Amino acid sequence: MKYIASCSFGKDSIAAILLAIRHQEPLDEAVYCEVMFDKDISGEIPEHREFIYGTAIPVLESMGVKVRVLRAEQTYVGLFTGRITRGPKKGLLRAFPICGRCAVQRDCKLRPIIQYQKSLPADTVQYIGIAKDEQERLLRLSGNKVSLLDKYGYTEQDAKQLCREAGLLSPIYEFTDRGGCWFCPNANLRELRHLYDYHPELWRRMLELQALPGKVSEKFNRTMTFADIDAIFRQEDAQQSLFRQAA
Repeated sequence: MKYIASCSFGKDSIAAILLAIRHQEPLDEAVYCEVMFDKDISGEIPEHREFIYGTAIPVLESMGVKVRVLRAEQTYVGLFTGRITRGPKKGLLRAFPICGRCAVQRDCKLRPIIQYQKSLPADTVQYIGIAKDEQERLLRLSGNKVSLLDKYGYTEQDAKQLCREAGLLSPIYEFTDRGGCWFCPNANLRELRHLYDYHPELWRRMLELQALPGKVSEKFNRTMTFADIDAIFRQEDAQQSLFRQAA
């Protein structure tokens, strides 16, 4: 049998690996799939990507954990600029992924993982980072998928503390409670504000995509365009500037 840990380098997946090491659970490798914005730019928030390659992978490998990095040939920009090939919207750009039916998740993350899993023995055990207090997600586990966090009684907060003690807590938790691509349609305004403030070059790339003509939809998420969100942040900046001048 083979034992692998699915790893996003968030607190739960790293905690699962640390528990495997602590309790001498069998572990052959950790598998991470990096979604790409385009062929050169990662879909990870830059702080998280730096943590993954600069801290987490070297530390885990020093502990004897082999880390396998997967990437799809497809990218976010490739999907965005792809054209619909049939139906009444034929010829339009596919544009922003749909919340709840994300083509990026399907084609840029799940597809390379599934392809790799096909090369593994059928009885491979997969460690999934789901905490004890995520009962709905635990109930959906099936087959050879195992939660070591549940087995050893670790909640999400326990997982975060375990990572913190090991020096393996991603800096993303300073401004968000969740992981995800920096262009994710499920990102909240706090996450997007961080991108706007600290990564203007990535923000500009999204505005450039928003400006492309002939899109099937202008919406970035369920309610707003990316230009709408940009306008909100610019208005906030203008108000803050007025307050500072008044003071």
